[in-house]
Amino acid sequence: MKELVIISGKGGTGKTSITASFAWLAAKESVVADCDVDAADMHLLLAPDFANAETFYSGLTAEIDMDKCIRCNKCVKVCAFDAIKRVNGDFVVDELDCEGCGYCERICPTQAVNMLDALSGHTYISTSRLGNTMVHAELAIAAENSGKLVTQVKNLAKNQAQEQQKNYLIVDGSPGIGCPVTASVTGADYVVVVTEPSLSGLHDLKRAWDLISHFTLPAGVIINKADLNPEITEQIKTFAEEKSMRLLAELPYNENFVRAMTQAQTIMEYDRELKTKINGAWNQLQEHLEKAT
Repeated sequence: MKELVIISGKGGTGKTSITASFAWLAAKESVVADCDVDAADMHLLLAPDFANAETFYSGLTAEIDMDKCIRCNKCVKVCAFDAIKRVNGDFVVDELDCEGCGYCERICPTQAVNMLDALSGHTYISTSRLGNTMVHAELAIAAENSGKLVTQVKNLAKNQAQEQQKNYLIVDGSPGIGCPVTASVTGADYVVVVTEPSLSGLHDLKRAWDLISHFTLPAGVIINKADLNPEITEQIKTFAEEKSMRLLAELPYNENFVRAMTQAQTIMEYDRELKTKINGAWNQLQEHLEKAT
């Protein structure tokens, strides 16, 4: 089983549309993982059934047992995040403000404060409309630790791919270069960076490359909207060549990306020209992954 991770240095480059296209091409040979848990939208294109859901806990949050509380006010005084409020004479912890540091628990003279596992979201193992397994997640409102949720999604997806003896694990990573992206690319066999010809696109491609090179992973680049700024497109191509990143495709600006999404379709089902170009990129990826076996 080969693990292919698609990332982008910034949002809005078309990363998820490209990933969904690869999932369409690989069809039942693959398991798909949506690791963009902070803003998951792969489900809009692949229509998973949300069949198997599990809660995900990460980090801690405080809870105060008012039967034990003597109202000494110490917990309120030491909380650096103003997470403990007094409501109608009782002390209440605001879960959105609590950082789970545990200081209030340590200083409570009557052990009235308990640190509980914090609900951070839900994971799902689904069947997509393409007939393949899709592992995805929903981050709880204002929850942190999204990198840990990404790791959980990846682990579940790997297990599914191995159990089903699939050829590919196709991962939609998060944009940027933060913790969720690091969790997305860890253990990958190949990384595809989807970028666009803008100053921020070029800058963030370079940042993404710094992360990829830290893990010594092979990588390729897809330039979306390549015809909008030919000068920066050439700079991206030069940078990719210098870093031995394979140029997988140059895609023209095409509003059908948006039209396909509004119809809940992949671009492979909507636009013949883009289908041909993305299929060419997929063929290159298959060739590389087979040689690396």
